[in-house]
Amino acid sequence: MFGINGWEIVLLALIAVFVLGPERLPEYAQKLAQMIKKARVMAEGAKGQLKDQLGPEYNDINWRQYDPRQYDPRRIVREALIEPLEDAASSLKSGGTNPDIGDGVVINDDGVHYGTDLRTWDPLRATPYDVDAT
Repeated sequence: MFGINGWEIVLLALIAVFVLGPERLPEYAQKLAQMIKKARVMAEGAKGQLKDQLGPEYNDINWRQYDPRQYDPRRIVREALIEPLEDAASSLKSGGTNPDIGDGVVINDDGVHYGTDLRTWDPLRATPYDVDAT
């Protein structure tokens, strides 16, 4: 929250007690509580107004799927590593073109692919380098 940890909040509270004094502190605490309540009411009003303006066709949208927190790279890599190796190997050694790799790419018996698709990575081919881009 604002880059402030627990000890800094305690320190700020102690400074507020000393600066404001015990006479004015309850008054400012009450004002802070009212301000927080007003902010929550305004946020709820904005949310309701947005739903009204979007209309009924947006009521059935699953907004959780757009949450960026669900795309954790560690989880994605872990799931890719847990995938059974037999399934991945069978899809690569099927021969012919592989839709997972790209059109025009052929897998030989050793598992080495070659072809004309420039979007695939081939360890035997030189890495493209653009002098003007650097």
